[in-house]
Amino acid sequence: MKAIVWHGVGDIRLDDVPDPTIQEPTDAIVRITTSAICGTDLHMIRGTMAGMKPGTVLGHEAVGVVEEVGDAVRGFSPGDRVIVCSTISCGVCPQCRAGNTAQCDVANPNGPAAGTSFFGGPETTGPVNGLQAQYARVPWAQHTLIPVPEAVSDEQAILLSDIFPTAWFGAELAAVKRGDTVAVFGAGIVGQLAIASAFRQGAGRVFAVDGIETRLAQALDQNAEIIDFNAEAPVDAILELTRGAGVDAVIDAVGVDAQRPKSGPAAEQTQEQEPEFQEAQQEVAPETNVQEDQWVPGDAPTLVSQWAVESVAKAGRIGIIGVYSPQLTHYPIGAAMNKNLTVRMGNCNHRAVTPPLIDLVAAGLFDPTRFITQEVGATDALEAYRSFDRREEGWLKTVLDPSA
Repeated sequence: MKAIVWHGVGDIRLDDVPDPTIQEPTDAIVRITTSAICGTDLHMIRGTMAGMKPGTVLGHEAVGVVEEVGDAVRGFSPGDRVIVCSTISCGVCPQCRAGNTAQCDVANPNGPAAGTSFFGGPETTGPVNGLQAQYARVPWAQHTLIPVPEAVSDEQAILLSDIFPTAWFGAELAAVKRGDTVAVFGAGIVGQLAIASAFRQGAGRVFAVDGIETRLAQALDQNAEIIDFNAEAPVDAILELTRGAGVDAVIDAVGVDAQRPKSGPAAEQTQEQEPEFQEAQQEVAPETNVQEDQWVPGDAPTLVSQWAVESVAKAGRIGIIGVYSPQLTHYPIGAAMNKNLTVRMGNCNHRAVTPPLIDLVAAGLFDPTRFITQEVGATDALEAYRSFDRREEGWLKTVLDPSA
């Protein structure tokens, strides 16, 4: 079968690989009908998420059809349309039964203390071959698969595999409640759906902070109040718009590979206040995805974490869903403590969060497909990765047809 395979930092290929097979009674084999490219995949390619094993199939978002199930899998049979949850969970351990399905005690073969197991990740997460392929082996299929109702299309369902639940989870981590003023840092696909989630969870005002014009336009279309960090300093703008109080809650939908301000007050402020970070921060390298002066995790807090702490009100809340490398060791904790902030973070508990969102989409109350900007076949996937890595205007969410 064809699959997108990681061979090294900056080196991914469309390869012919063996079809997956049932390895455990709890496995299922799924024929992938729709997959997607995610910003998290870029962390593996750029090397900011260490520990990738050469030969690992990338991708952690998929919709498909069950082809085969192991003897221990009940409730699914060949021919069923399913969403594959990005994070893998057994469904019966104490963490799963508490709803913390991203921290399943069983799914990660590295042991119960190893943390989240997800598709297409580094060795610390399994590794488990990913979903940018024609077929996939799904471990713990009984709990990692979710049936897709007839009323939900594959295009809608692919955004329910990871992105929409993660955004919703981000708003929950930030404890968004009725009447809140919320700042969403990052207006990529996760940020867009975080804006939608914040409004649906009761927010009265949402600020969207980004530096890409088409992303800001999409946020404005959702009635978010946009802040272009290339034109104005985001913290100053947020404080001015909230009469100095700051926002009630922040959702960090950026993570470690943040784009830096190119011009304007925010760039000048960064150069004045953080010269050591300016030098260390990774830049986008579209031709190879590898940085000549690669950012070394632990050098300094990320800029977005500083902005988040500075722009949130006293006793405010920060929810972090942007991906950060385990090697990152710095956070503005002193400033956060001085303001009595609550900071929550983590990988989405997909199996617990997703089912109500499926119902929302199936009922016609929300359609996430408005945020899909590109649809490509597997043969065009590598070029799509390059465009996504360059943060080209208009590239928000790319879905893949593995058979094309």
